[in-house]
Amino acid sequence: MKNLTLENLTKVCRGEYFGASDVLNREVSSITTDSRKAEEGCLFIPIAGERVDGHKFIPDVMKKGALATLSEKKLENADFSYIRVESTLQAMKDIAEFYLEQLQIPVVGITGSVGKTSTKEVIASVLKEKYRTLKTAGNFNNEIGLPLTVFRLRDEDEIAVLEMGISFFGEMTRLAKIAKPDTCVITNIGTCHLENLGDRDGVLKAKTEVFRFVKPEGNIILNGDDDKLSSIKEYHGIRPVFFGFDKKHPVYADEIVSHGLKGMSCRIHLYEDSFRVMIPMPGIHMVYNALAAAAVGRIYGLSNEEIRRGIESLEAISGRFKMIETEKFLIVDDCYNANPMSMKASLDVLGDGSGRRVAILGDMGELGENEAALHEEVGAHAAKSRIDVCICVGALSRHMAEKAKEGNPSLSVIYEPDRESLLAHLDTYVKEGDTILVKASHFMEFAKVVEALQEL
Repeated sequence: MKNLTLENLTKVCRGEYFGASDVLNREVSSITTDSRKAEEGCLFIPIAGERVDGHKFIPDVMKKGALATLSEKKLENADFSYIRVESTLQAMKDIAEFYLEQLQIPVVGITGSVGKTSTKEVIASVLKEKYRTLKTAGNFNNEIGLPLTVFRLRDEDEIAVLEMGISFFGEMTRLAKIAKPDTCVITNIGTCHLENLGDRDGVLKAKTEVFRFVKPEGNIILNGDDDKLSSIKEYHGIRPVFFGFDKKHPVYADEIVSHGLKGMSCRIHLYEDSFRVMIPMPGIHMVYNALAAAAVGRIYGLSNEEIRRGIESLEAISGRFKMIETEKFLIVDDCYNANPMSMKASLDVLGDGSGRRVAILGDMGELGENEAALHEEVGAHAAKSRIDVCICVGALSRHMAEKAKEGNPSLSVIYEPDRESLLAHLDTYVKEGDTILVKASHFMEFAKVVEALQEL
């Protein structure tokens, strides 16, 4: 890994080196926090978690041929190289920041309340038409996941697409300090993490902490249809590029057509150019994601044809509106996470499904003191949606069920107190030919509901 010698690592971590001096100029081959993934020449970073302290695996890792390990403790009688640091977590972030600077490749940083991951996927799908692109995998978008993503980069990579997710004030500052994006994309400002951020103005303040670390000659790309983001006129001389459905934006979409669960088509207007594109995933939100990707693609020199090809080659990922066709059902696996904005958007898409349209919805977390009202808001939206059955699961979802029934007495509304109770009765609620949306916050573990449906 470029310039990650033990000597440089010791300086970057502000640590103390213990071990043989003849290996100080050797570069580590990889970096891991997982002892099971340790390999010859790697650096091991032990993290002290709530359940397990990674320090206990140091002897095993060194036997596997690791070049060195970090440690918050003095290792008595160690016959291997290690760097003692005050905090292995902070050291990991410092190393990631240093390593990314050594590679000197463009970074596209993505944040927002809803659609970060799907936007990241479309942007990466577009950029790979021209560049060797590395993107954040899965949910590796926090203070541990972002450094681990950076450590996957190699000299041959030409651009990085990094997702940044936060729950607290100050978190984005720490993430952006690592990423230092050349281009920053914010998808929207919604009602998530209100427990910590207070209200949408708090969300805006927390998300836009990223601007502090955008490169001086960089780019800021914002959803111009979002009332909070549209209020941003410039940041230290950088004027945002807005995208949306309003023709006043330099990047906008019209001629929008829904093709049901097969996807969306539209015409993208990109400054003075325009082209038609078929987005192979459903929902109006996917048009916004494609617009963001088009704006990024143009910044990095892609042609209209390359941008179109990249959007059309997009593939769904597990838990993010992934279609799973079984012999009995079409399952829409959207169970990775949920907040009121994304829940309502998913209900709108389900309305385009065939057969009976069944929504299995669970509790949404981190909504603060208004959590009951926000669940009611989703229930009211479900009542107006073109769905046939609404199954609400969890303590908070009782509010959702009550509002859905109140808003539409003809809608079949079912309430279950928890996931286990749902699973016990699931086969009686669904019928062959149903299109079934499964969505809840991650802590509800609705992936088990998706698995159960596939087994029916």
